[in-house]
Amino acid sequence: MERRKSIKKRSLKDLLSDRFSDTWKLLSETSGFLSKTPVFSHYEEELRSWRHELQNANNSGETSNGIRQKIVYLRKSLREQGYDLSLARQNLILDGFRNDASLGEGFRRVVIYFGEDDVYWLSGEDNHVTLAEFLERQMLTRDQKQPCRIRSKHYLWYCRKGNDLVLSGSDTETKDDFDRLKTMAETNSLVILAKLRGLK
Repeated sequence: MERRKSIKKRSLKDLLSDRFSDTWKLLSETSGFLSKTPVFSHYEEELRSWRHELQNANNSGETSNGIRQKIVYLRKSLREQGYDLSLARQNLILDGFRNDASLGEGFRRVVIYFGEDDVYWLSGEDNHVTLAEFLERQMLTRDQKQPCRIRSKHYLWYCRKGNDLVLSGSDTETKDDFDRLKTMAETNSLVILAKLRGLK
């Protein structure tokens, strides 16, 4: 019930935001979002066509409004498909390796496990090994019926900087694992950002 209410609240907020945003801003944000998805090629020509029409509209309110309605309809359709367009403004940045000195730069520890069906994470003040033990206990308690299969485990430092979520490897993270995470981030940054939304 709570989740349904929060989804309703967010979709109403999204619709109002779409309605009162500048057409160029909406087009740019939608293009940016879609460029991070595997379906970008399906919309690329249409987005380019709208951009071209707007450039040649000579401040025509009618043309601008027509294109705006098409963009709003597209955004509504994307939301109905399960996409979270608010993530368009966010970036996932993987930035090398850090150590305990990064605490002074505002970074915190997090352990992230990528499972077959979900992403599990735990942040805190404890060292990465202890956090991993806590996370595994939580997962056992939560998934007693059917234990989840973990594809990769990552021991990281994180920091929110404006719209950027910065992740860096810790001393416990191997270079190979961090390279694997980079590859995942290149192809699935929106999915990862959505799963780590609660990481403040």
